[in-house]
Amino acid sequence: MVEQSSPKLDAAYAALADPTRRAILDALRPGEVRVTDLARRFPVSLNAVSKHVRILERAGLVRREVRGRNHFLTANTDALVPARDWIDNYRTFWEVRADALVDHLAATLVPRETSVNHP
Repeated sequence: MVEQSSPKLDAAYAALADPTRRAILDALRPGEVRVTDLARRFPVSLNAVSKHVRILERAGLVRREVRGRNHFLTANTDALVPARDWIDNYRTFWEVRADALVDHLAATLVPRETSVNHP
């Protein structure tokens, strides 16, 4: 079961690979946040947070709206759909395999009580 690479999927997983970027997405879950307010939550510079945000934007995971001098961010959870679908595909694959293994073991293993005759 080999899947072709998708640029959206690759970008989403690359963006999610970093714990700071995952924390940024978590911080955006409740709603819109100004970039400067977001940056205060992290022990790195505003410039470093901005770089992380740009990676999330390129992956489509974050949207930015500029109002005057303020930049507001919101999470775009729809961009996670390809990543979720990819995982779900493999979850189904492994669940079927696990069910087949259980069936095989149930059919081939002899229960202990009946296989050993002790007085």
